Amino acid sequence: MDRTCPGCQDGAKLDFDFSMAFQPIFDVGENRIWGYESLVRGLNGEGAGAILSRVADSQKYRFDQACRIKAIELASRLFPAGEQRQLSINFLPNAVYEPAACLRATLAAAKRSGFPKSSIMFEFTENEMVQDTAHLRNIIAEYRRHGFITAIDDFGAGYAGLGLLADFQPDLIKIDMKLVRGIDTSRARQSIVAGMMHVARDLDIRVLAEGIETENEYRVLRAAGVNLFQGYWFAKPAFEALPDLDMAKAA
Repeated sequence: MDRTCPGCQDGAKLDFDFSMAFQPIFDVGENRIWGYESLVRGLNGEGAGAILSRVADSQKYRFDQACRIKAIELASRLFPAGEQRQLSINFLPNAVYEPAACLRATLAAAKRSGFPKSSIMFEFTENEMVQDTAHLRNIIAEYRRHGFITAIDDFGAGYAGLGLLADFQPDLIKIDMKLVRGIDTSRARQSIVAGMMHVARDLDIRVLAEGIETENEYRVLRAAGVNLFQGYWFAKPAFEALPDLDMAKAA
């Protein structure tokens, strides 16, 4: 039996509302939209920073849970019927008390909305200090048991770096935009990404480059072997909608 989740009982309720914007992830190898990342927004389109700044420590659990439910419910209405699309959801590892218990609302939302569990990807960011590596390992194991995809976001610019990858082998890593920005003129960035691609291939991990803003950035990363892309070069996020993606740019 699952342990009782403290956040379910003691987590402070949210005193604000929010919604989601969606940004497409493009699979160049298959020339199709692979999925969409759900991004927190205010009801008037305020950016994620404005919303996250309102989340008190006592509200992290409920906020994390509410984000999952909101993303799944919106995606179930917006995603094209009959087409395989991944929904990427960011989660806070330090807001998960007990992996199985904290997944109940997610599983219920997916079942209620008719959204397939295999189409959900959970990202945890390297920029958040992992307080308990054993706990995170248990979270990833539980998510995989349910068929979810797991990913490390902002890889290469936060805590632990390759040490984090040594402890956890997710299904996918997202190259942080700080490494992407200006990579076409930076030998150091190109070398670092080449090393990351080598490690990812050895570990059978897919790589996604986020924050693509120029054609030159895209071309260099494409030549490095990256197949999944996300960024303004292809499409900006759209509030409660799926933006058009200019696939011709990837030709």
